[in-house]
Amino acid sequence: MSRPVNRIQATAVDGWWRRLGIGLCPPRCLACREPAPAGADLCQACQAELPWNRNACPRCAVPLPEAGMADTPCGACQRRPSPLQQAHAAFVYGAPLDRLLPRFKFHRDLAAGRLLADAMATCFATLPRPGALLPVPLHAGRLRRRGYDQALELARPLARTLRLPLLDGALVRTRATAPQSELDAASRRRNLRGAFAVRGGARLPAHVALVDDVMTTGATLHAAAFALRRAGVARVDAWVCARVP
Repeated sequence: MSRPVNRIQATAVDGWWRRLGIGLCPPRCLACREPAPAGADLCQACQAELPWNRNACPRCAVPLPEAGMADTPCGACQRRPSPLQQAHAAFVYGAPLDRLLPRFKFHRDLAAGRLLADAMATCFATLPRPGALLPVPLHAGRLRRRGYDQALELARPLARTLRLPLLDGALVRTRATAPQSELDAASRRRNLRGAFAVRGGARLPAHVALVDDVMTTGATLHAAAFALRRAGVARVDAWVCARVP
């Protein structure tokens, strides 16, 4: 009779190795690299400083000064209708997000990306549920240079946690564009005009949410939303990690 194998309890072994690893290499804060509590990604100081975007315009997610204004679109959204039905950002772009997001976006710090996606899932769990999440795509050339798509890396765990379909590839960037960070608001809109399209044959639900890392002027999300609206999507929301004030 063959002997049973792999009868050692994995939890006991994993727990022993985890305790040894913590003893030899104490966890470090992902933002400031100072010691962090066991099992935590951030130290207590950085955790306390997280700039949650709790009071914001419902159409563009820009932070608002008064809590009572959160249900009313800001003046800019009232003057200029948006193709987005709603826009939500987990954070305001500031410390320590200004360290975490660039490391995730440009240096492939996927641990920081996991932390940010978890925070987004917590913030967005009670929002109106879309039929699917769509990551804002990179152009193929930029994707080859960078090696990964930060919006997709946020959208995957977000979709998994909230149990929403993820439609990666349904929306495509049809041409390379200049980096948005180098342009003013008007130039950003011109730069992205016609830059997105829905892939032929893609089946889209009536309500979708675009997922991206940072919303600055909203030009990228608006261009993507216009493409989805032209393809017949009735409602487009935006779920982003951080909003630049």
